[in-house]
Amino acid sequence: MVQLLKVHGSQNSFFLLDQTQLNQTFTQLELVNLAKQLTNSHNLLNGADGLLVVSQSFQPSACAKMQVINADGSIASMCGNGLRTVGRYLAEKYQQQNLIVETAQANLRVSCQPDWAPHVKAVSVEISPVSFQQQDLPFSNLGKKELINQPVPEFAANLKFTAVAVPNPHLISIVSANLMQTDLLKQLGTQLNRPNPYFPDGVNVSFTQIINHQRLFVRTFERGVGFTNACGTGMSAASLVHALTYPQNSLFNNLITVTNPGGFVQTIVHQDNNHYWIELIGNATFTHYIEVAENELHQNVIDFTKFKVKSTVENQAYQEFIIKH
Repeated sequence: MVQLLKVHGSQNSFFLLDQTQLNQTFTQLELVNLAKQLTNSHNLLNGADGLLVVSQSFQPSACAKMQVINADGSIASMCGNGLRTVGRYLAEKYQQQNLIVETAQANLRVSCQPDWAPHVKAVSVEISPVSFQQQDLPFSNLGKKELINQPVPEFAANLKFTAVAVPNPHLISIVSANLMQTDLLKQLGTQLNRPNPYFPDGVNVSFTQIINHQRLFVRTFERGVGFTNACGTGMSAASLVHALTYPQNSLFNNLITVTNPGGFVQTIVHQDNNHYWIELIGNATFTHYIEVAENELHQNVIDFTKFKVKSTVENQAYQEFIIKH
C-alpha cells in the first residue's frame, strides 16, 4: 500500500506523493495524469489545487526534491504554500528541524517553527531566487526590460504594476479596497493566461490591498489554477513589492502579516545589495491520510472507490485558530 497526504497551506490545497516509497516510480506523463485526476473536484476529497511530488535528490545538500504539478497538468517552478507542507513532511520523516529541499530552480531552506496553536503546525521556507529581468518571467511587447511600479495602460487604467519572478512569474498591483471587489483581477488573470502578446507562458496575477504598513491583503489569480485561497509565492512577491514601493516604512527584515481568503501568513523580506529573498512563514496542515494499492495509481483511469481515507483533527484546529486571529 502507498500513503498519500491531503495537505494545505493557507487552504491552498494539495495531494502529496512521496515517490521514494514506491516500488516503481512514475514517468512524467503518469504524474501529470495522476495530478489531473486527483485534483478533479469530482474524484477525491473535493480535489485540490495541485499535486506535490517528493523524489530523491542528487544534490549533496538537499534531503529530497519537490515537484509541483498544477491542476491543469502544467509544472510550477515553485510553490511556497506547498513547500511548507513538504518541508513538514520531510522534517517528520527524517526527524530534523532544518532542511534543504531541491526545487526546480534552487535548493531552498526549510525550518520548523513553534506551533501556532495546538495541532496547527508552522513552517518557514525560503522564497528565491528573485528576478525583475524580462527574460526570467518572461514578458514582451511592453517596451521595457523591467517593470517595477509602472503604469501599463494595456492591462488597466490608473494602476501601476510590478513584474517579478520568485521564481514563479508574478504581476503585482497595489490597489484600493473598492477595486479589490471588482472583476478586474479575474479579467486580467484570464487574459494573461490565455494566448496573449505580453506573457507568452502566462503569469500569476495578484492584487494587493494595504491594510497598514505591516499588514496586507493579497488575492491571486494563479497560472494553471485560477483563483486559489492563497498563493505563497504571490504573497511573498507582494511583500517584496510593498517594501520596495514604500522604502520610508523600513519594511526590510521586519515581519509583515499577509492575509488572504484562506487565512494568513507572515513574511520577512531580506535584501543583500541588489539581491532579495523572502522568508515565508505559515501553517503546514495535514488534513487526510490516504492509502491505496500502488498499482491503482498507475492506471490511466483511477478507481477512487479503492482509496482508504482517514481524516485528522488539524483542519478543524486551523479553522478555529484563523477565526480567533
